[in-house]
Amino acid sequence: MIRWIRQQLGFDPPHQSPTRTIYVSNHFPQYENFVHQKFPDNRMISSKYTVWNFIPKNLFEQFRRIANFYFLVIFLVQLMIDTPTSPYTSGLPLFFVITVTAIKQGYEDWLRHKADNEVNNTPVYVIRSGGLVQTRSQNIRVGDIVRIEKDQTFPTDLVLLSTDREDGTCYVTTASLDGETNLKTHHAVPEIAKLRTVSQLHTLRAVITCHQPEPDLYRFVGQIRIQQNPNNIVRPLGPENLLLRGASLKNTNEVYGVAVYTGMDAKIALNYKSKSQKRSSVEKSMNTFLIVFLEILVIEAVISTILKYAWWYEPSYNERTTQEKNSSRILTGISDFLAFLVLYNYIIPISLYVTVEMQKFLGSFFIVWDLDLYHDATGQRAQVNTSDLNEELGQVEYVFTDKTGTLTENEMKFRECSINGIKYKYINGNLVREGVTDGEKYTFTDEEKMFLKAISLCHTVHINDQEETRRSNLNSVVDSSSVQYYAASPDEKALVEAARKIGITFAGSSEKNILLNEFGKEQRYKLLDILEFDANRRRMSVIVETPEGKKILFTKGAESSILPLAKTGEIRTTSVHVDELAMKGLRTLCMACKYLTKKEYEELASQLLAARTSLQHREEEIANVFNLIERDLHLLGVSGVEDKLQDKVPETIEALKLAGIKVWVLTGDKLETAISVSLSSGHFHRAMNILELTNQKSDTECAAQLQRLDTRIKHDHVIQHGLVVDGTSLSLALRGHEELFIEICKNCSAVLCCRMAPLQKAKVVRLLKTSPAKPITLAIGDGANDVSMIMEANIGIGIMGKEGRQAVRNSDYAIARFKFLAKLLFVHGHLYYVRISHLVQYFFYKNVCFITPQFLYQFFCLFSQQTLYDGAYLTLYNICFTSLPILMYSLFEQDVQPHILQNKPSLYKEISRNEVLSLKRFLYWTLLGFCHAFIFFFGSYLLRGDDASMMGNGQMSGNWTFGFLVFTVMFITVTLKLGIETHYWTWINHFVMWGSIIFYFGFSLLYGAIIWPFLQSQDMYCVFVHMLSSGSAWLGIIVIVVACLFPDVLRKVFWRHARPTLAQRSQLMEPNSGITCMESICCYSRGETVCSPLRRILDQIMGRCKPLRVNRCWSDLDPCYTNDRSILTLSSMDGSSNASVV
Repeated sequence: MIRWIRQQLGFDPPHQSPTRTIYVSNHFPQYENFVHQKFPDNRMISSKYTVWNFIPKNLFEQFRRIANFYFLVIFLVQLMIDTPTSPYTSGLPLFFVITVTAIKQGYEDWLRHKADNEVNNTPVYVIRSGGLVQTRSQNIRVGDIVRIEKDQTFPTDLVLLSTDREDGTCYVTTASLDGETNLKTHHAVPEIAKLRTVSQLHTLRAVITCHQPEPDLYRFVGQIRIQQNPNNIVRPLGPENLLLRGASLKNTNEVYGVAVYTGMDAKIALNYKSKSQKRSSVEKSMNTFLIVFLEILVIEAVISTILKYAWWYEPSYNERTTQEKNSSRILTGISDFLAFLVLYNYIIPISLYVTVEMQKFLGSFFIVWDLDLYHDATGQRAQVNTSDLNEELGQVEYVFTDKTGTLTENEMKFRECSINGIKYKYINGNLVREGVTDGEKYTFTDEEKMFLKAISLCHTVHINDQEETRRSNLNSVVDSSSVQYYAASPDEKALVEAARKIGITFAGSSEKNILLNEFGKEQRYKLLDILEFDANRRRMSVIVETPEGKKILFTKGAESSILPLAKTGEIRTTSVHVDELAMKGLRTLCMACKYLTKKEYEELASQLLAARTSLQHREEEIANVFNLIERDLHLLGVSGVEDKLQDKVPETIEALKLAGIKVWVLTGDKLETAISVSLSSGHFHRAMNILELTNQKSDTECAAQLQRLDTRIKHDHVIQHGLVVDGTSLSLALRGHEELFIEICKNCSAVLCCRMAPLQKAKVVRLLKTSPAKPITLAIGDGANDVSMIMEANIGIGIMGKEGRQAVRNSDYAIARFKFLAKLLFVHGHLYYVRISHLVQYFFYKNVCFITPQFLYQFFCLFSQQTLYDGAYLTLYNICFTSLPILMYSLFEQDVQPHILQNKPSLYKEISRNEVLSLKRFLYWTLLGFCHAFIFFFGSYLLRGDDASMMGNGQMSGNWTFGFLVFTVMFITVTLKLGIETHYWTWINHFVMWGSIIFYFGFSLLYGAIIWPFLQSQDMYCVFVHMLSSGSAWLGIIVIVVACLFPDVLRKVFWRHARPTLAQRSQLMEPNSGITCMESICCYSRGETVCSPLRRILDQIMGRCKPLRVNRCWSDLDPCYTNDRSILTLSSMDGSSNASVV
């Protein structure tokens, strides 16, 4: 029972043993001391709550927010002491906010529960008690043997035991895991693969020992011990033996596997772990402003408490009770201080967080619905994995991008190669030597054939038509259209397809054979072993036996990993050709081979078996054996594969630069290839001074080079610098020279880092993100090697490319093409940032307007804590009266039209560094709120004057009439103030703004016209009707509202003409038409003084300004996107001058 409780609370510790032991078909040993290992069931749980913990857990999470916790404290204070306002005024808004949030989160979690139940109740077949039994997926236990049929999804992580094929292989697609649609081959242990029936598998006695579960999808270390008389057989288990949950069985009728990782131990479940929470700069500013307002609240409460006792006098007729006489002055002072806190607590906007969450959630749909971000070729639209960073898209200062698949198409085409020191070009399916005319009859040499064989044998390519692989006669496979290749690497697929067109066709595999068709002749190569590719070695190898019985090792990989191991061949010439191919922007792969004697192979095979069956440090031991095998190679040649740029990549990079965003390219490609792509993409340009930090061998050498680069940048008057860094030099630069390195990088317009490992990419992003300036960083990539930098950056964007979906799954946003980044930042980022910045400032402004009159009123009631507003209005002000207009504004506002934002990237620079939500803007809105509050209060006070008979029926106006007048003026003013700030009006804006005012008057009429039985007292009865029946009250409301807003209008008009911002000037650009004086009072021409526009306004008012087209001239200093095709030509006013291009 205790263990169950600990598991439910999440306190149950994980397995302490580094390995787990699994008895196949749960045939446990029959001895007394045997202890069963505990494993979880096969239920998938993606939900956050249960029926039992939803309320406490959800409340705990919500009250971790400072605003919610603050209002909870205020509510408790109202319950404990005598306060001027009812506990309902704080409790009801808090209850509303908590309830709405809980309903939203509860509904989302209910959907997750529903999805979990569908998965957990899927029917499956397992072998139990010697027969095949149907059960639910959630009932699978570790050790159960499960049967999976064609096209079914694996319900848990299984070790493959047998298939319907004689060789024990099956084909699997992992598209739902990593997005790779190619077929992957998995193998069963040969000694068990022959067991294909239920009865045979039930009699199997075997024990699997493997590591505890880990999230790496491509790593599995284990061994299986098969109990056979007289000796046990031990065989290694690796990723090729593991069938992952979520993958699907293809081209195989049925397979049997034993469950090893179930439920939340499955690798797919371990990859569900939550990422670190990213917070936007707006959210950080909002929390800072909240603390400032808390300080204002405390200051107001302290001042009120002090003045209460400084001005206090006790009338002679006031008789205090004995308890009051004996009470402590300190306790009384604390009680009064808390009462003032309660009275002024509405200065903190409780509904701000809810409104911001709703704005982010609803606003994220505009990204998904944007057809400009829809890719027709693939049918993919933009994805929003988190809506918390929408506004952060408008603050990006650095973009870190991968190259392959992000800037390029990741569609490889074989173009050139070098074989035995001779260069060739691939033209129309033929391999043409330099200097030889295409079409001439040509006989391939042995070296050329060996190079093509290396391409056709050393790869991980699979074919789609499995029937072709079973044919012994391959004549029908010669037609290239009959075989379709699938590969995890586009490079391999391009090379194998090119070899097929040249004459050597890879036709698939049969059992342990690889089938080739060499110029029409069938050849069978026995596959002896595969040395898998890994990121450290950067190469892969195969050991095959030729039809003549010779054993050959074929190796393929990056030139940096092959050339140092080559002992024979045209090494020097090939190295030169590698650089030449890279300068053309081609991706290079070197091919090498090595002949093995029978004795050498047997020794290496035994070492490989020992390393692969090891449970401790298996990767290191296997790597050592691989390095022992892959040495003393004969270099065959190098291939050159082209990866063309995506559409509009140069234009997008240029636009990012115009927006003030620095672009860094982080790639694993070699130096020359990366520089070539940077030049073709516009990342580097020919006039740029390229600096290099490459081939550094020691820390001292690296430090000296950094100093030279720093000196050169400071003394060189070249406008722009570009920096090239390789992975080795970067590692040295980050060892004690981080500040100098980052300073050099900041002074460069573009930075290119090549030969980068995935963790190095993340380190570079972290280094810049945590620098003193704290810039906002964005990382974009398409492959699994980009996940680390995507998760490290402030904003991570995944490209829906051809290297799987890991980048998309771990990103904050996902787009189909790099060119979509421009609109995502310049349009959506700009608008989201401006909208939410104004939302936050407006919330604080309207609450200052709301509560400051309450503070001022205390000076007129001797700080008796008398409230100015009725409790209903205190409760509904933020929830009902003022909530919808600002929410709709934050969803639909467009200060500049989207097409102008995209075509004029310099507008993005204007809002950088959190400019709209800066301290200066915050102080302006706060002071404006105080000024308006003073006008509300004293304007109403002066209107009332000494004559209190302001009511329409001649009655004297009292406290509630005065408070209602102040509230009405305040509500109308803050609502119209939002209208003044609105640039883009829709019918929804009109509906909610004027509807809110109508709702306010309707509510006041209904609330004050009826005596509500559930209210203890009703101070507002008939106040509204009697007050608004007075003409002086109506006149006062109009005068005070105009007095508040008219200076704002004058200020905006003056600054708009005297010193207009780039955004204000851009508002003049209308689509498909010119601009008239009637359309805008802000037209101006070059050479005008500040008074000229004002004079033109007077001319317009007096009727002397004709509504003709205006010559709108931009300053030469205004940066404009030169690639824009949609910027308009506006005719002049008099029609005589030439058209000017905006």
